[in-house]
Amino acid sequence: MTAHAFDTPAFELHGQQHCPFMPVFGPPQVMFERGSGTELWDADGKRYLDFLSGLAVTSLGHSHPAVTEALLQQADTLLHVSNLFANPAAAHAALELNGLLAEVTGMHGQVFFCNSGAEANEAALKLARKFGGRGRHVVVSAYGSFHGRTLATLAATGQPAKHEPFQPMPDGFRHVEFNDIAALEASLDPSVAAVLLEPVQGEGGVLPAHPQYLRDVRALCDERGLLLMIDEIQTGFGRTGAWFGFQHSGVVPDVVTMAKAMGNGFPVGACWAKREIAGVFQPGDHGSTYSGTAIATAVVSAVLREMRRIDAPSLAAARGADLSAKVAALPGVVGVRGAGLLLALELAPGIDAKAVYTRLLADGLVTNAVTNTALRLAPPLTVTGAEIDEAVEIMRTALQEFTA
Repeated sequence: MTAHAFDTPAFELHGQQHCPFMPVFGPPQVMFERGSGTELWDADGKRYLDFLSGLAVTSLGHSHPAVTEALLQQADTLLHVSNLFANPAAAHAALELNGLLAEVTGMHGQVFFCNSGAEANEAALKLARKFGGRGRHVVVSAYGSFHGRTLATLAATGQPAKHEPFQPMPDGFRHVEFNDIAALEASLDPSVAAVLLEPVQGEGGVLPAHPQYLRDVRALCDERGLLLMIDEIQTGFGRTGAWFGFQHSGVVPDVVTMAKAMGNGFPVGACWAKREIAGVFQPGDHGSTYSGTAIATAVVSAVLREMRRIDAPSLAAARGADLSAKVAALPGVVGVRGAGLLLALELAPGIDAKAVYTRLLADGLVTNAVTNTALRLAPPLTVTGAEIDEAVEIMRTALQEFTA
């Protein structure tokens, strides 16, 4: 399928020959029809290895039978009843998610379910404002961060170029250099309510937070009475070799936002907060038509059960170490960064990451040019050693041409 196939009769929809989608993603290069595990097949039947997982979403692989079974059973039982009523699927998922967070933080909390990572961060931002009170509403985040596409989460995102088309942005947001504790401390005045950080900046180039930096941030938040909010949307649920990225530094956040892998492809997100923090919300302060809908939360429970069964963090740590070592030896790779199975390959000067991504896609390997000079790899946590070897050889062949 060509890059502009959606503008040709090849993409006819009810007799229409123009693209039916708003042009926010650009022309797609491939139309995928089906997937299984780490494998994808396009409309022409060509096979690909998926080393992106839909941007760290399908951590259990495509069409996982446990997820499929949960969807089928719940769809045949109850999909949605609104939050005027309870449903067993949401109650069970909330208990399971709170149980996992209690295990890793030692703290009891409460959860708000939503539909996406942006909505999870929206809930966190509103929680921070309610916690701080009028006049103490500012949220400090880092340059290079990515927290969502809604106006508020875009304002929290530390990428000024993304703000420009939508100025004026909502106020109450401040950005500082990532991994610079002095810059963060200098930004903290009496108007600040919370600090929002990613343990690894995924969209920013797969840049890990230094463990001591997060510990210092935690100490500052304790000293000033601020919330420490950790965005685990891309890093959560085993991706980095721990259940959550903040565990690598030993800190305990006040608020954790999640999405992506918790639904393995089904749209769902969550905002978790320590019980005393969550308690500042009162009925009517926040909500969503689809918060805790039965079909989504049935998937969450199925994903968590399966991840526990396979010990997802250990898988990510072991496979990540294997993949990291092998790609570090590839021609044209000058560095590898990240954690677990969220990695970036920094390419030698003069090698265009987008050109390499395009070549790899043509050769049957799905990756992502996360910056102009780096490729992002985020395969399913269930990726096999043989699939890693196959992907490495595809990369080797492509990079040899770029370094020739």
